[in-house]
Amino acid sequence: MEYRFKRVESPVGLLTLAAKGDKLTAILWECEIDGRVKLGEMMEDPTFPILLKTEQQLNEYFAGKRTRFELDLDFTGTEFQKEVWAALLEIPFGETRSYSDIARRIGRPKAVRAVGAANGRNPISIVAPCHRVIGASGKLTGFAGGLDNKALLLKLEGRKS
Repeated sequence: MEYRFKRVESPVGLLTLAAKGDKLTAILWECEIDGRVKLGEMMEDPTFPILLKTEQQLNEYFAGKRTRFELDLDFTGTEFQKEVWAALLEIPFGETRSYSDIARRIGRPKAVRAVGAANGRNPISIVAPCHRVIGASGKLTGFAGGLDNKALLLKLEGRKS
């Protein structure tokens, strides 16, 4: 089964939404680094149902009308990465966690750097809120969409940078 994709404009730039079957598999950035997220062959399909649903929910999120996404997700990665990404889904809207917090949450308190690497490979940005993970000092750290977009997303959620 091949991936379907749709491009959508947003306050954080052009996003590429990707799905396989009836599940969302990726939200990619305009400034995406080649190879950060590995997907198979993709076919553009702007009317694919899960992509339309994702676009609608993203629009509601950016308009301040949605604090939680209700989408079926299909993460592709290692078991460790999937543990990290599942932990991201538990971070409440408007709150942040450190990489150390995530490492402790998944029961691997010494795996802080590995958590950072997995966070950086999160294929479903925004929905799996990797932007809510910050440095131990409270500072914004690396983000595939760029630090300006990370700050914008956190501000949208009510966090003061």
